[in-house]
Amino acid sequence: MNDRSGSGGYGGAGSAYGGFPAARPRRLRTTPAMRRMVAEHRPHPADLILPAFVREGISEPVPVSSMPGVVQHTRDTLRRAAVEAAAAGVGGLMLFGVPEHKDAVGSQGTDPDGILQRALRDVRSEIGDDLVVMSDLCLDEFTDHGHCGVLDAEGRVDNDATLERYAEMARVQAEAGAHVLGPSGMMDGQVGYVRRALDEAGHTDVAMFAYTAKYASAFFGPFREAVGSSLKGDRKTYQQDPAGGREALRELALDLAEGADMVMVKPGLPYLDVLRDFTREVNVPVGVYQVSGEYAMVEAAAEKGWIERERAVLETLTSFRRAGASLVLTYWAAEAARWLNEGR
Repeated sequence: MNDRSGSGGYGGAGSAYGGFPAARPRRLRTTPAMRRMVAEHRPHPADLILPAFVREGISEPVPVSSMPGVVQHTRDTLRRAAVEAAAAGVGGLMLFGVPEHKDAVGSQGTDPDGILQRALRDVRSEIGDDLVVMSDLCLDEFTDHGHCGVLDAEGRVDNDATLERYAEMARVQAEAGAHVLGPSGMMDGQVGYVRRALDEAGHTDVAMFAYTAKYASAFFGPFREAVGSSLKGDRKTYQQDPAGGREALRELALDLAEGADMVMVKPGLPYLDVLRDFTREVNVPVGVYQVSGEYAMVEAAAEKGWIERERAVLETLTSFRRAGASLVLTYWAAEAARWLNEGR
């Protein structure tokens, strides 16, 4: 017998959409074409940003052992990777530099002839405006202690002295051709300080993609191999505590007040709740960084045959879009873009 009263029957005051057996959600799952037609969220190649590493002093790409398929590029192979990403329809490229020599203040990060600045000029000369060329704005790749800022006499990261270094970095990266700068060091006031430095130097069109909620995460491990990190200690005094959620909204308000054009949550999958909070709060593009540890876990499980690699990759990307992300930084960007172009 059918219960027609309330949510258990054909509908009524307790059900806005009716109930079983008249309502059968499975009707919209019957075929691939049906599922494709009614899909709520779709990753698109233009949503994807490819992080890429360029290393000084090498003649061949160097594989990153903890990130299968990812390499430290030479300047020439980086050019080719940029061309391939543009051809696949990827939206942007985020560049990280790996210098031969480091020092306490990260001098190579502000040298106009440093590896990152040379790579920016290379990529812009190769692809022009076909991709949005982004540059990581942080000192950790360039300091011999591996921290994201300069240290004071007691070995602590000096927030305000670091802001001065970020301003210098911003100017040389903009002059080298970056369309977008990604201040990622989690120093208080970094967005406003860099914005003023850019504007005073005449770079008013260079956008700011703020690493707004960047957590002190265990998922960053493989990245440190990728950039040849020299980190001693940890970054818990300036990156966010994984236990905090509301604090991210405070960082969001500050970054927007200081002039951020886009904001980011990093890592991705462990912080989908924070990502959703951001997308409900603001009307600027919200990005998410699918970090090295997330990438490595999927690759390792797929290599073992425990999961289906392509399905798993696309499922993670869809989860970011479902949580509201406009942009996704992922090491699978070029490969996933090709899959999406093929309708897979």
